[in-house]
Amino acid sequence: MSKTFDEKLNEYARVLVEAGVALQSGGKLLINAPLDARPLVHEMVRVAYRRGALDVRVEWRDEELEKLRLTEGGREAALFMPEWAMEQAERMVDDGYARIGLRGDDPNLLAGVDGALIAERSKKTAQMGEKVSAAITGHTVDWSLGAVASSAWAKNVYPDLSEEDAVARLWEDIFTVSRINENDPVAAWKDHTDRLARLTHYLNDQQFSAVHFSNPEGTDLTVGLADGHVWDGGAMAGATGNSTVPNMPTDEVFTAPHRDRVDGVAVASKSLSVRGTLIQGIRMEFKDGKAVSVSAETGEETLKQLLDTDESAAHLGEIALVPASAPVAQTGTLFNMTLFDENAASHIAQGRCYSTNIAGGSDEEKLLAAGGNKSLIHVDWMIGSPTTDVDGITKDGSRVPLMRQGEWVVEAAN
Repeated sequence: MSKTFDEKLNEYARVLVEAGVALQSGGKLLINAPLDARPLVHEMVRVAYRRGALDVRVEWRDEELEKLRLTEGGREAALFMPEWAMEQAERMVDDGYARIGLRGDDPNLLAGVDGALIAERSKKTAQMGEKVSAAITGHTVDWSLGAVASSAWAKNVYPDLSEEDAVARLWEDIFTVSRINENDPVAAWKDHTDRLARLTHYLNDQQFSAVHFSNPEGTDLTVGLADGHVWDGGAMAGATGNSTVPNMPTDEVFTAPHRDRVDGVAVASKSLSVRGTLIQGIRMEFKDGKAVSVSAETGEETLKQLLDTDESAAHLGEIALVPASAPVAQTGTLFNMTLFDENAASHIAQGRCYSTNIAGGSDEEKLLAAGGNKSLIHVDWMIGSPTTDVDGITKDGSRVPLMRQGEWVVEAAN
């Protein structure tokens, strides 16, 4: 018997709380969500308290308020951020609150807004939130990301449908790629993350010196890997010891590049939504780790401002391998949201690396010495496709096929 919408929504809430952050009895939870997410959030709170949560806090997000600050408030208002707000966020990290973020913002929300002002505010936000970001990338707090089919996002993805039909279609996509249509979604996630664990174990055993991406669309990129790099993917255990799933959906295995050992050309296979702007047709040329030539068909100025955030933003902090047959890719939909689109294609990320992707990376000196990248940003963009080949390069220069035509060819993937 097929599940009703309400049954699927309830299952999704359970998956986010139980599998996403693995909330335990006595745990504390912070949920950040857009207003459209109220029914889902209410069910998540119900699930959390039934599991014995001590406290559940909800931060509601109205994206139009952020736009009004930038368009109506003037520069001083645009750049104002009360220190107490960041102090509260830091206190919640120190107090062990798990975090679930629900994404669903309009990809084109800030189109037409002063890009330089957006860049200034984004940089200041990143600077003030550096402690919280470090806790997230270092997995010293349990966290997960999910999605909600907001009206604005749904109409962006399905512009030819009515608002009601677009929202319904997008919810079904979310349920499909999040394994909610399975008989037992939590068990289905366990099976899936076990498979990703087999891949990470294989890659960690190999300790390749570099990974090479190539496809007919123009990508020809050699990414040297950080010394003592560690591959992760699927479920992860942080400082709490809980087995969490940071991204839902997720089909990636990922690691840290060496910030100075990236050479070649990367061409985007999908658009990138960042800072309220849709960037399309990205092309970057890297030399000695740095993007030395940058262009885009649309949103080029926003892209260049992003790379100017700090001196490390033009270097890479992540590479991730994703099969072209992943559930997100199988929908045939371009979601214009990184959480989804990065799980439809192999990708790279500008900026900060995850400290867990380098042995001993929690020590900043060791992370930097190993070639890890420290930056205020971490922005993924997609370069994989059904025509992409990926090779692991050993220390002696030999090549080991990892993917052919966008699909895994190593036995660990089975």
